[in-house]
Amino acid sequence: METTLSDVLPKKRIQSTRRERVAWYLYDFGNSAYAAVVLLAVYSAYFKDQVVGGAEGSRLWGISLGIAMLVVAVVSPVLGAVADYSGAKKRFLLFFTGLACIGTLLLFFVGPGDIVTGMLFFILAEIGYRSSQVFYNSLLPEIANEEDIGRISGMGWAIGSLGGIICLVIILALIMLIGGEFIIRLSFLITAAFYFLSSLPVFLWLKEKAEPQKPEGSDSYLRIGFKRVVDTFRAVRNFREFIKFMIAFLIYNDGIIMALDFAAILGAVLYGMDQQQLIFLMIAVQVTSVVGAYLFGELADRMGPKKSLIISLIAMIAAVTAMLFNKTLTGYFIIASFAGFALTGVQSVSRAIIGLFSPAGQSAEFYGFFAVAGRTSSFIGPTLYGILAAEVAQMYVSRGMDAILAEQTGQRAALVSVLAFLVVGFVALLVVNERKAKEDALKATV
Repeated sequence: METTLSDVLPKKRIQSTRRERVAWYLYDFGNSAYAAVVLLAVYSAYFKDQVVGGAEGSRLWGISLGIAMLVVAVVSPVLGAVADYSGAKKRFLLFFTGLACIGTLLLFFVGPGDIVTGMLFFILAEIGYRSSQVFYNSLLPEIANEEDIGRISGMGWAIGSLGGIICLVIILALIMLIGGEFIIRLSFLITAAFYFLSSLPVFLWLKEKAEPQKPEGSDSYLRIGFKRVVDTFRAVRNFREFIKFMIAFLIYNDGIIMALDFAAILGAVLYGMDQQQLIFLMIAVQVTSVVGAYLFGELADRMGPKKSLIISLIAMIAAVTAMLFNKTLTGYFIIASFAGFALTGVQSVSRAIIGLFSPAGQSAEFYGFFAVAGRTSSFIGPTLYGILAAEVAQMYVSRGMDAILAEQTGQRAALVSVLAFLVVGFVALLVVNERKAKEDALKATV
């Protein structure tokens, strides 16, 4: 049997309490409510149809997402490095969680025609939500060891999906009992409170294990952050497998984010789904997401994260392909539910892989680069989708096609781009050497 570096070098054992792990899970419980309500079921469709209207709503939704992702892509690497150096992951997490909750609360004041404020408040909330994930994810290696990181990551995603379900059920009950635009806007206040309350345990119970360091001489934390990013950029050249994985992730994550961010718009445009139907759909998607996160987390620990990720990507590619040919509302429910099962596996296992590929003491920096890849792709993907859907629709309208049919044609054309990103990213993933990546991280640690 071949002896690897990990067989002969000692591994640093992570000691975490059950309460710390529960606190980490509960944060996902809260921020998944934001994703379920704002990104998936309610605000995306509300913004597109009532705040803006028509194909232009898809364009502006994509642009709003792109602006937020671009901001996160610029700031997250430096702040991740500062957090590692200063032992301040939780403080950064608190700041961006607050920004996400305040931005979500402000969506209550967005009415029909309030396009500028509708975009601005959403961009603020999205910056907070996406940036907070950098520091939340970077806490994963502080509560998990190599042999259980896939299971813990998957459990966090599964419990998070459960939070999304509960928040959606509360909002659905209010819509069915009362209804009206006010209840739609009230759902954003409920979501902000749900997110905030669920995040409290991670700040109260989870102890950050990194030893804080202080700047020397005239250095500042910000200068050190930039310096460490530059140093990590230089050092990352020695992590070839990590770079290869980042390239693959950059591509396939476009497809995942595009499918998520436009799922409700697809349902409304292609199948005429109303707000209640969209919430029912996203509850179903969240249920299958719980199963997918748990199952693929278990597979990652049993058969290796790369194999688990490959299986989940194949399932996602199959779901999008089926969606291209589907013509019925029932079929969309089934396909979207299966896609929820698959895409949660992709996201959960990808997060666990970064923890395995990161040298000890540099997790926030590596998760910062993970965020750069993810947010850069999130900037490209939704913007491309929104513009493509709107341009194709306008082209067919100019040729005399009915406006509704033209908008449906634009959505299907944009859906092809989702499939393209998934397939190319899948091919790029196949060349990543998982064992070599983990050995490279271990060498850098010692």
